[in-house]
Amino acid sequence: MTTSVDKPLAGKTMIMSGGSRGIGLAIALRAAAEGANITLIAKTDTPNPKLPGTIHTAAAELEAAGGKVLAFVGDVRNDESVAAAVAQTIEKFGGIDIVVNNASAIDLSKTDAVAMKKYDLMQDINVRGTFLLSKLSIPSLRESAKAGRNPHILTLSPPLNLNPKWAGGHLAYTMAKYGMSLTTLGLAEELKGDGIGVNSLWPRTTIATAAVRNLLGGDAVVNASRTPDIYADAAYVVLTSPATEATGNFYIDDEVLAAAGVTDLEKYRAGDPTVDLVTDIFLDE
Repeated sequence: MTTSVDKPLAGKTMIMSGGSRGIGLAIALRAAAEGANITLIAKTDTPNPKLPGTIHTAAAELEAAGGKVLAFVGDVRNDESVAAAVAQTIEKFGGIDIVVNNASAIDLSKTDAVAMKKYDLMQDINVRGTFLLSKLSIPSLRESAKAGRNPHILTLSPPLNLNPKWAGGHLAYTMAKYGMSLTTLGLAEELKGDGIGVNSLWPRTTIATAAVRNLLGGDAVVNASRTPDIYADAAYVVLTSPATEATGNFYIDDEVLAAAGVTDLEKYRAGDPTVDLVTDIFLDE
């Protein structure tokens, strides 16, 4: 007989911003494989030739993996949209146990080159979207904690590294990602008495996604990256850790896996094993 110890995410409900492709989808698939309920809030309703995958193809993959899915076509920048996604999740699945703040916009332009429209987009999706989804999920997460269901908020954002290199390199994007991380810092402190784990997770290396290929250096960078599976496996370790003990952390994926006894990371290579991996931004060498 399979027990909750064997599959700790079985029957748990995860709500995720984005998730139609890449890292978010990999994290959701890891949960779906154990029989989790998953709500995706994503705008990608129709295929994009540069970014394969829609909310509908993602939902089909998650259901095939063993999960139950609510595919909510919505915008994390819109209060009513996110509120409706949270309400429908609670109505369909009975509550919320896990929030994953995955949706993020990126533009690495220098300050004089970045369009204010893009600045606003990054602030609205990255910072405001993370704050909003977390905020609206708190009442249900508190109920999850009272029921002993080990609730977590996991935000895909970096450590708050105050090395001026990162702010000076791409100030608008750095402000937006650090805003996500400040949400982790603040909510972990605010909710520490509620039994809700609040953490951030960031990769040691670049991750082989369509966004990396299109925005960060093409096939050469993808070849020097790891696959989204390493992020998903590290997220799984965090989300199955005791929420009352694992909170307020800015985790790095390979450190999480090492602490869990996984030290051979070659299976996560996306390309040529002889190529040096590229360290992700916001992490000092």
